[in-house]
Amino acid sequence: MKDKFFLDTNILIYSFDDASPGKQEIANHLIKTALLESKGCISYQVIQEFLNVATKKFTPPLTVVDCQRYLDSVLQPLCQIFTSIALYHKALDLMARWQYSFYDSLILAAALQADCKILYSEDLKHEQSINSLTIINPFQSIAC
Repeated sequence: MKDKFFLDTNILIYSFDDASPGKQEIANHLIKTALLESKGCISYQVIQEFLNVATKKFTPPLTVVDCQRYLDSVLQPLCQIFTSIALYHKALDLMARWQYSFYDSLILAAALQADCKILYSEDLKHEQSINSLTIINPFQSIAC
């Protein structure tokens, strides 16, 4: 992967999903590439969403200690975008233009602010281009 990319929360969540081994393998590959090649990133929002899901919806839920380890070893090294008024304005503009929810628009705004060329997400429109960013569903080829 030569271009800088952004990982949506669902990528991190699938890396823990033993029930979806194909998605888990792809998610783990993307995270490993992001960390080893310093080409991938996330935002503060992804950290919040991931920790919320990991402590409430994982089976079994991650412990606080496990969350802290993952925060220190994966989430913090990948986090490049933090909240700001400018980010909120950009998200609102994207929401109005592209008709995504506010939270999805925050993800888009963060990826654009980080100068990413690719946003990996299962939840947004595959292959849609927004400015210099292209949304890619890395699980597109997996039969559900």
